Amino acid sequence: MLQFKTMFTRERKYIVYLLAVYVLGWGFTSYQAIFLGLILGTSLSLFNLWLLVKKIDQFGKVMEKGGKMRSLGMMSRMAAAIFAVLLAAEYPEYIHPVSVVFGLMTAYLVIMIDSFLQLFQSQK
Repeated sequence: MLQFKTMFTRERKYIVYLLAVYVLGWGFTSYQAIFLGLILGTSLSLFNLWLLVKKIDQFGKVMEKGGKMRSLGMMSRMAAAIFAVLLAAEYPEYIHPVSVVFGLMTAYLVIMIDSFLQLFQSQK
């Protein structure tokens, strides 16, 4: 479980760095709607990752005790994604809808890239 927590900490750090780049892009470029969409989507992607990690931790504790768990919180993560897309659809002049969708996928891309990096580092 410790390896899982260090993986989450590392991925959270990468996403926060990416959010900082997006904030700089929002502040210093003329593509404010695109960067605001990326900020919104990536923020909710980080929130969804945190929810997933929390649920997996609960799942591990329940399994150690021999109990059952209903779900890993898929509905709450979907609701957050739907909220972001609806917000972008309501205010497309401020928030670019396609950027929100790309932002929502950010955590999964970071997980894949981090996994490949860790795989290559372990082979050295």
